[in-house]
Amino acid sequence: MPTPLPRRDRVLLAFCLVAITALSWVYLIHLAREMSASMAEMDTMAKMGMPMDTPWTMSDVLLTFAMWAVMMVGMMTASAIPAVIVMAKSRAARGESGVSLITLTFAAGYLLVWIGFSAGAAIAQWALHEQALLSPAMKASSPWLAGGLLIVAGIYQWTALKQSCLSHCRSPFDFLITRWRSGWSGALEMGVHHGVYCVGCCWALMALLFAVGVMNLLWVALLAALVLVEKATPAGVLISRVAGVGLVAAGIAYCLL
Repeated sequence: MPTPLPRRDRVLLAFCLVAITALSWVYLIHLAREMSASMAEMDTMAKMGMPMDTPWTMSDVLLTFAMWAVMMVGMMTASAIPAVIVMAKSRAARGESGVSLITLTFAAGYLLVWIGFSAGAAIAQWALHEQALLSPAMKASSPWLAGGLLIVAGIYQWTALKQSCLSHCRSPFDFLITRWRSGWSGALEMGVHHGVYCVGCCWALMALLFAVGVMNLLWVALLAALVLVEKATPAGVLISRVAGVGLVAAGIAYCLL
């Protein structure tokens, strides 16, 4: 039988995970409102004939990276909860002290990988901006680009790599048994390893934000929900494949518009 967690550990873990997710979403909502005001100002300036396609500065790149990092933390923390719970119970079963803090180190390793992914996403957004392939709303300006991203994401849902990574994410207990590492550094290493599998599972879905709008919070929430359903529900694998079919169909429709 799994070893129950002490109440203090349960409360601390729940508080930290909920707080991280909530603070991320508060920041995203605030940022979306600021961007709406900024886009309205840019639209006014464009009507006045002022040039708007200015090259990014390093400050722009860093701010975009921060936006992606907060967004990935907000989207992916909930889907890591099953693995975090299994990790905490496994630590408790071994009689380790500081279970909650070591478990949070595991979560930090997991999120560290997604922050690394955010750096790549920011660079990709920079490149798309420089090629004038994104609108001021940070959405693909070409239906072919948007449709292509949808089709690629849909096809990826059916690939062996996607299914292998998804299987790993859906069965954290097996992973923890085979990859167990003790101590703080071991927890961080395990978190990074789990995060790599999660990126392998979800990178194509995250890339869809370039098609529908990087700061389209409705789509951010829908994609976060899809990831959670894929990983945490009995029908997750089936839903993943059905979503793939839907994405391919939507991509073809985009290209035909």
